[in-house]
Amino acid sequence: MKRIATTLITATVLGTTLGATLGATLGAVPASGHGRPATYQLTGDPDGSKFEGIGADQRRGLFYVSEVTGGEIHRGSAGRSAATEWLAGDGTDGRYTARGITVDKAGRVYVAGGPNGIGTDRPDLWVYAADGTLLAALRAPGTDVFLNDVAIGPDGAAYFTNSNDAQVFRVAAGRSGWRATLWADATDTIERAEGFNLGGIVLTADRKAFVVAQGNTGLLWRFSTRTGAVSPVDTGDADLVNADGLVRQGTRLTVVRNFSRMVATLRLADGGRRAVLLDQEASSADRVLTTAKVLRGRILYVDSKFEETVASGPYEVVTDPTR
Repeated sequence: MKRIATTLITATVLGTTLGATLGATLGAVPASGHGRPATYQLTGDPDGSKFEGIGADQRRGLFYVSEVTGGEIHRGSAGRSAATEWLAGDGTDGRYTARGITVDKAGRVYVAGGPNGIGTDRPDLWVYAADGTLLAALRAPGTDVFLNDVAIGPDGAAYFTNSNDAQVFRVAAGRSGWRATLWADATDTIERAEGFNLGGIVLTADRKAFVVAQGNTGLLWRFSTRTGAVSPVDTGDADLVNADGLVRQGTRLTVVRNFSRMVATLRLADGGRRAVLLDQEASSADRVLTTAKVLRGRILYVDSKFEETVASGPYEVVTDPTR
């Protein structure tokens, strides 16, 4: 496996976007288990919106959802049914589309740009402070980078997967500013296939590895957090094709299989080297669920609207994938 330490890229701040304050009103609270809604409403565009990524801020009880069509970032609260647009898209900070999102302990929000930078001089990813201030807008090394999902590593840095190739990029702030580097290049181990390659990413319970989904093949891969070395996760005969979002709760791994309309549950063992299938459950036939995150003990699933040529509302984040 090739592990490349590339020249670090200093963030180019394209603008500063101020979001709503954390105390802003995000919607009314309907009665639903412990006062929390079962479904969260997103604000779509009049001409249709599609969504994909979700990040969770456990400390503040907030979640963030990315809009593929335009790149807007929406924010909601665990206790309120309506989310609001937090960051504008349509070119704001060079962002015309957005994919995976995660939040670190400081409340900083990391946004993967998907194909935003391919063939352009636009950023591939962004980092925002909890108040919406733009901290960094970065290009990742390479010319064919489709940043799909992102997770925080044991070192506090953010790790982004590349859906166009078997690569993982590391993003962190250093003495000279925010930087993006090619952290792990597994192209000599993981065969690039047609469609989406590396996508969902989670840290194992022992924090010694990332488990990464390759959606087009249904394979899971283990990346050592110490060395970046990659090896296949033994999943037996589990069908995980179209694996998209990954959620880990202890040793329990939830795999959202978007267009397959299935949610798989596996038990991770041996530090992420094995995953034993526990259950496969059909998700709603009326939704294409993509990524998911745990917030205050519940998994939140994004209804992408990817199955619709021109999307129409309601636009929702759901807690029950079967409905």
